[in-house]
Amino acid sequence: MILEFSVANFLSFKNKVTFSMLANASKGLEDNYTIINDKKVLKTAVLYGANASGKSNLFKILTIVILMLRSSNKADINAKLPVVPFKFDEKTIKEPSEFEIKFYTNNIRYVYGFKADTNQIYEEYLYYYPKGRETKIFDRTNVNRYSYTQKSKKKLKDIEKKNANNKFFLATATTWNFEETKPAYDFLTSGIGTCFNIEELKNIAFEAYEKDNKKLKEFALDFLKKTDFNIEDYKVSKVDFPPEILMNIPDVFKTDLPENPKLFHVLFKHKGTDNYLNLDEESLGTQMIFALIPFIADTLNNKKVLIIDELDKSLHPFLVHYIVEMFHDSEVNQNGAQLIFNTHDTNLLDLNILRRDQICFTEKNNDNGESDLYSLSDFSVRKSENVGKGYMLGRYGAVPFIKNDLNLWEEE
Repeated sequence: MILEFSVANFLSFKNKVTFSMLANASKGLEDNYTIINDKKVLKTAVLYGANASGKSNLFKILTIVILMLRSSNKADINAKLPVVPFKFDEKTIKEPSEFEIKFYTNNIRYVYGFKADTNQIYEEYLYYYPKGRETKIFDRTNVNRYSYTQKSKKKLKDIEKKNANNKFFLATATTWNFEETKPAYDFLTSGIGTCFNIEELKNIAFEAYEKDNKKLKEFALDFLKKTDFNIEDYKVSKVDFPPEILMNIPDVFKTDLPENPKLFHVLFKHKGTDNYLNLDEESLGTQMIFALIPFIADTLNNKKVLIIDELDKSLHPFLVHYIVEMFHDSEVNQNGAQLIFNTHDTNLLDLNILRRDQICFTEKNNDNGESDLYSLSDFSVRKSENVGKGYMLGRYGAVPFIKNDLNLWEEE
C-alpha cells in the first residue's frame, strides 16, 4: 500500500508536494482505511482540480518512475531518462528532478527515492523498517558513490560495478538476485497500475478475459449484474484479421504485425434474448467498464494499487460511487488494495462517502505555471457542510476562473 509520494521539480510541480494516503486522527468512516502496524492507511483517494492544473501530471510522474524502473536494465548506457523538470524557471530547468515514495509491502515499510535529470541519476536510496527501526539497504550519492550496511557490502560492491550513471541501482541489484531489494522493486514495478487511456489497455483486458479465467468471469458478471448493465454473459475470442482491413494498412506499418495477426472478438448476451451484440454495438460506458473490470479485479485480488485518470469518463456518477465503495467494503477488499483517481464528478464530494483526508486538490498558479497540491483537511469543514457546492463556489480553490457575467452557482 502506498503511504505517500513526493515530487519536486518534475513536470508542472516546481516545489516539493506530497500526496498522502495516511489517514489523520479524525474519526468516522472507519471502513475507508485499514490499519497496518498502527498506521491508518486510506483505501481510496480522489483528486480534483481545474483542467491543466496538474491532476494528471501527478499520476504521470508515478507512471514515468514505474516505467523507468521496469526498463532500467535494458537501457543503453547513453540512453536519456524521461525526466522533465519544471520549465518555467531558468534555474529549475537546469536542476534534477526529485521523487520519493513510502509504502508497505509484505507488512514492511519502505522508503525509496532518487534525484535525476535526463542524463544521469545523482542520488538514489532505499531504506526499510523490518523491526520498526530504519535500516539502510543502499544509499547512492554523487552519481556513483554508494554506501551499504556491513552485512551487504561485499555482495553489493560487486553489483555496483554492473550499474551505470543512467541506471537505477534498485533495478540492477534486484536483477542480480539481491534479496533485500526485491520486495521494493516488485511492488513499484508490478504492484502499482496506472490507467490513463482505457482504449490503450483494452487488449490487456481482453487478453485476461480470453484466457477463460473462471474467477474473473464470475467477478465480471456479478459486477455487471449489480450495476444494472443487463448483461448475462459474454464471449471473448481471437479471430483472424479481416483481409479487407489488412489490405488497407500501409506497408510501413505491416512490418510491426505478427505473421498471422489476430483481433479480439467480444460479444455480449443481454437479459431476455439469446442474441449477442458486438462490442461496437454497445454504449461507450459499457465498453469502458468492461475494459476496466479486469484491472479492478486484479487490484482487489492481489493487494495492488490502481491509479486511474478521469475515472468518471463515460461512466454514470452512481457507477463511480459503486467502484469506490467496493474498495471501502472490507468483505470485497480483503487484501488492502487501494484506488487513487482524479475526476470532475462532484457527487463524491460528500463527507458521508469520503473523509476529508481522502479528498485532494491541485491548483495551478497562472502567473508562473506552477502546480500546487493540498488536501481538504487543510480547511475547517463541518461534517454537515455541502462540500460539493462549496467546491463549485471556489471555497477550496482548484476551480477554473472563467471570465464571463454568468454565475450558475450563486449563494442562495
